[in-house]
Amino acid sequence: MNGFKRYITDFFRAVGSLTTGLRTTMREFFTRKSTECYPENRAELVLPARFRGTLTMLHDADNHHRCIACGLCEATCPNGTIHVASRQETTPEGKTVRVLDAYVYNLGSCMFCQLCVNVCPRQAIAFDQEFEHAVFDKSKLVLKLNREGSSLAKQ
Repeated sequence: MNGFKRYITDFFRAVGSLTTGLRTTMREFFTRKSTECYPENRAELVLPARFRGTLTMLHDADNHHRCIACGLCEATCPNGTIHVASRQETTPEGKTVRVLDAYVYNLGSCMFCQLCVNVCPRQAIAFDQEFEHAVFDKSKLVLKLNREGSSLAKQ
């Protein structure tokens, strides 16, 4: 008789569990959906302000950037996404300074942690809202962020 009692108890527990699942399913079935039809709604698509799309180097209207080629972003990047190529130059005052040659960013291996942006002493880089990066060739995801002919902005 003990086995029959256990069978009945287990049966009612299973029915109760099934009822709970069905209740949750029906509640979600009648709630308003928040799915967005992405390609069709590009014009009214709103991204959160803290969204991290693509790393960019900020340039002003005169094609000046604020990067001093210190290499902190490169050293901080956990998976080697950033490579800062620089050279030493002597100023007319006799000081030796680093000059940025190339700021190379591999979007394909970036994990968007924003450590590079947080560590930058001059706020020379930032993430923008661009997110469409589908390509067939991975080499197209390696970007040179400093523009041709750009130079360090005067402080």
